[in-house]
Amino acid sequence: LCYKIEELGEDLKAHYKIDEFSSVTVPAQEPVTVLGQIACDSNGKLNPQSVILEGDREHSSGAFIPIDISELTDYSLFPGQVVVMEGMNSTGKKLIASKLYEGVPLPFQKPTEAATDPEPRLVLVACGPYTTSDSIAYEPMVDLIETINKDKPDVCILLGPFVDSKHKQVEEGRLIMLYDEVFKRCLKTIIEGTRSAGSHLVVVPSLRDVHHVCIYPQPPFVCELAKEDRQRVLFVSDPCTLEIDGVIFGLTSVDLLFHMGAEEISRSSNLQDRFSRILKHILTQRSYYPLYPPPEDMMVNYEHFYPYASLPVTPDLLITPSDLKYFVKDVLGCICINPCRLTKGQVGGSYAQLWVQPQVPGAQRKSPCIAAQVIKI
Repeated sequence: LCYKIEELGEDLKAHYKIDEFSSVTVPAQEPVTVLGQIACDSNGKLNPQSVILEGDREHSSGAFIPIDISELTDYSLFPGQVVVMEGMNSTGKKLIASKLYEGVPLPFQKPTEAATDPEPRLVLVACGPYTTSDSIAYEPMVDLIETINKDKPDVCILLGPFVDSKHKQVEEGRLIMLYDEVFKRCLKTIIEGTRSAGSHLVVVPSLRDVHHVCIYPQPPFVCELAKEDRQRVLFVSDPCTLEIDGVIFGLTSVDLLFHMGAEEISRSSNLQDRFSRILKHILTQRSYYPLYPPPEDMMVNYEHFYPYASLPVTPDLLITPSDLKYFVKDVLGCICINPCRLTKGQVGGSYAQLWVQPQVPGAQRKSPCIAAQVIKI
């Protein structure tokens, strides 16, 4: 976490041509610029009166200082956010903020080789649960397989949960099969059912998968595949940065929109929807999960967090499934999609279809996503 503050701070310092950061604890009669991480002064939810800043190690030795944000006309803050602020700190005991510097996203990856086939690719994205809340028979998944065989997408990105810990039969211990066996049957249905379509499958776990390791970042599923499926099926971690024909996808199955939406505070002089603000934070904080601390029911391995949950580049497309309303949005040039969930309770939910065009090396960048839609079922 300290390394994240230092790295983002150095990039912001260079981008905004800031001479030097000051300590949050040293009184000054002139405006100062400080670097740190937003936190809350209590165990409750962040509010405009409870904002504190944990200063960086190099300049502030990790000291905390309360922040008065009443003079800021525009802000969007959440716990764990790395920020650079300017303001008055005449006593060394409170910073009266007058300016909040915008975060800066990483560059997009530039393609180095031309795609072997320049035609657009069809990508299907679905997120579990794949059963209705009153059954464990996976009928919605069978319907999805029929759609895959009809539309024949080039790639299907399937995000968990596949064996949902929140399913009533799981919560009440009424399943007569082992969780692993339920998952293997589910996976067999998907793989065998889509062979005729020839679609490549990308399988992403979820913290709600009751049979899998429940810690973030989450390792990929480990499953034996038939020889004929090994080139077609890919198990990836959560989160994951994936390249498909030169197009970069960012994937995570954690409901980050819900988690951050519950913690963010904001004030704005212009109209900007909450989803766009949160998505912008993901890109400018360069992290699949910039919220800290996470909810009490979410376990995070911070030893593995930085190498596995950081954005290496700004993705061309970011997939962020959520229980909140589905959308397709362009945020800082990145196409962000919430396909929602394949089922909602006892009824059908939605999935997404994307058409992506491989980019030409050396050409001016334009979004490779030429069309996208969320389809309700």
